[in-house]
Amino acid sequence: MNIIMMGAQGTGKGTVAGFLKEELNLPHISTGEIFRKNIKEQTELGKIATKYADEGKLVPDEVTNEMVKNRLNELDCKNGFILDGYPRNIAQAKELDNILSQKNENVDLVVNLNTPTEEIVERVMARRECPKCKKVYNMILNKPKNGELCDECGVELTKRVDDTEEKLKIRLNTFFTETKPVIDFYREKGVVKDEEISVSINRLGIDAAKDIVEYVKSK
Repeated sequence: MNIIMMGAQGTGKGTVAGFLKEELNLPHISTGEIFRKNIKEQTELGKIATKYADEGKLVPDEVTNEMVKNRLNELDCKNGFILDGYPRNIAQAKELDNILSQKNENVDLVVNLNTPTEEIVERVMARRECPKCKKVYNMILNKPKNGELCDECGVELTKRVDDTEEKLKIRLNTFFTETKPVIDFYREKGVVKDEEISVSINRLGIDAAKDIVEYVKSK
């Protein structure tokens, strides 16, 4: 089963993807992790990505596509995957189709998580991170046990530099502008499953995740 996770930050993608990974025994692959691994190991693609990043430029689709292709061809993806952060545009979506077609595979399911914008802002503004172990907390949904100290390290939690309301709204606007065509692309293929996640309707990420697992197992 090849699954793509779609949803703005703050919708609970991490919670849903983590649950699906355990229940379906599939690797959770994020483009962020792919980039970090290539850059850390100084692969040829990693060196190219570093060069663009150092110049303050976006990494070309061709580089991202090749990184994703290499990752999906690894052994742990033989029974499928949960892909997070890719594709971000129509060109990438079409390239993913090409990558999978070489293995006689398709995208089987696109999970589209929706949360009201005001709720996303509230969640992200409440996000904290341990500067030592990088564990992420939420002061609304997932509080540490002792004030604002990490449960694992006892270190005082910090707020990410780019977690400001102004920057978040810019990122959300970019996300919705870029991803709507991608969601429409997959909707035409009949593989999109929309999931509403909101405190206002008492439906959290774990609730959606359980429904998705049942949906997948029924296929």
